[in-house]
Amino acid sequence: MTERLRLRRWVPSDAEEYRGLWLERDPRVPPIRRIDAEGRPTVEDIRGWLLNNPLAADPGLGLLPIELRDTGEFIGYCGLTVGQGSLDEPEIAYELAQRAHGHGYATEAARAVVEAATRTGRRRLWATVWEWNTPSFRVLEKLDFYRSGRITENAERAATRSG
Repeated sequence: MTERLRLRRWVPSDAEEYRGLWLERDPRVPPIRRIDAEGRPTVEDIRGWLLNNPLAADPGLGLLPIELRDTGEFIGYCGLTVGQGSLDEPEIAYELAQRAHGHGYATEAARAVVEAATRTGRRRLWATVWEWNTPSFRVLEKLDFYRSGRITENAERAATRSG
């Protein structure tokens, strides 16, 4: 929890809002991470993912929904995942609804996740960001991440933070 935000466990009713994030994604995001021509993933597909979240079993890992403390409004997610990292050096991930952009929520949520990761003994975190995603790089810079120069085969750049 932060001053303005609550990071909590997923509930089945989050599926529709989570799918809404998929609908808003930038067209430069790879098709596998957007709604396809058949409308997949559906709300039911996503509800199944949320109920069978394999990350929830790993200590200190998982993406958590972000809601505004004063209203309970779902605005996105933030957390740690193995991604292109590892269990010991996981990757931070976050995504916010467009209506929540520009209020510092991503930085606030990510800072809480970084602090929690530090408390678990993790000394290095990674973040994979598309080269064109300037706002995401700004969030990471505020959290003392730096560009590592590591480029994946998807032409993504990785940033890292040691602490």
